[in-house]
Amino acid sequence: MARIAVLKESAPAEGRVAATPETVKKLIALGATVAVEQGSGAGAKITDESFAAAGAQVGSAEAVLSGADIVMTVQGAAVDRLQGVASGTRLLGLLDPVSGRERVAQYAVAGVEALAMEWIPRITRAQSMDVLSSQANLSGYKAVIDSAAAYGRVFPLMMTAAGTVPAARVFVMGVGVAGLQAIATARRLGAQVSATDVRAATREQIESLGAKAIFVEKVAGIAGEGAGGYATEMSPEYQAAQAELVSGHLAKQDIVITTALIPGRAAPRLITDVQIATMKFGSVIFDLAVAQGGNVEGSVADSPVVRHGVTLIGYSNTPSRLAAEASALYARNLYNFIAAYWNKEKRTLDLPDDDEIVLGVRLTRAGAVVHPRLA
Repeated sequence: MARIAVLKESAPAEGRVAATPETVKKLIALGATVAVEQGSGAGAKITDESFAAAGAQVGSAEAVLSGADIVMTVQGAAVDRLQGVASGTRLLGLLDPVSGRERVAQYAVAGVEALAMEWIPRITRAQSMDVLSSQANLSGYKAVIDSAAAYGRVFPLMMTAAGTVPAARVFVMGVGVAGLQAIATARRLGAQVSATDVRAATREQIESLGAKAIFVEKVAGIAGEGAGGYATEMSPEYQAAQAELVSGHLAKQDIVITTALIPGRAAPRLITDVQIATMKFGSVIFDLAVAQGGNVEGSVADSPVVRHGVTLIGYSNTPSRLAAEASALYARNLYNFIAAYWNKEKRTLDLPDDDEIVLGVRLTRAGAVVHPRLA
């Protein structure tokens, strides 16, 4: 019978937890035992008593890790926190493999089999395990809510006896999961929404949500579709045409939300200081990519900045600002991954060596770093 340990997160401002009472019950139903480090759920408003009522053993980190076969985390764990775990113990989490290569190498030396959940391939059968999508969905929502608070004015068109209040203009740059949720949320709040993306295929998605699509036309390199549906870098001609189009549009906006990321690369620069200077006094830009270098020149993670009368905001961990919901979705993602590879007879996790999803997430095994992207 496999023992699953859930560790308390130690990263700054991380309120999420890798399991909830709901998923603890489901894991136990598979035939596992579950142990949760005390205080793990505090940031997500989950008490130790709730975990215990669901059937989990609650205790110190040392007690929880004793005999663990699987360790579930949100942002991984420092190797010194895993001292005492047996060789071959599996560690699940958002391990930031590219930036955290040194820690991945330490996992290998310690004999830990590290599984990076952010590298779940974007294929149909892995949709329920896709942690990036579940967290990005919440980030897109939160970006609009926080932008509205910073903007300090109403979103919808209001017709009053004293006159008309115009609707806020919201421009979303980057139409992945976060961008689509930002569009939908801003529309629900009554804003006049427009959006752009380098991937031509997103035009239909933008328009289906009732927003106006802003696209460069008849310029080489507008497909922009990379592996797994992610964007790729565009041709110089396209970049120049897009900059010109966006500059004219930005000057009319009240709120701009940028969401552009290219996996394994620094975030692309979408808005320059010169463009910020053309925007309305009192407008707001939310940079969802600020933790990866930022889409907006001058944005600073976790610290609002005012440039040319425009407020720039962005957070190093936006999903954690909705820790309860983010934990619930993330925990279900982890459960779905485990359930998909659960050996019912042996009551343990059985990861096939030739499986596309397993090959996508496995970073280390048998004392070595094995993922091709880290070779």
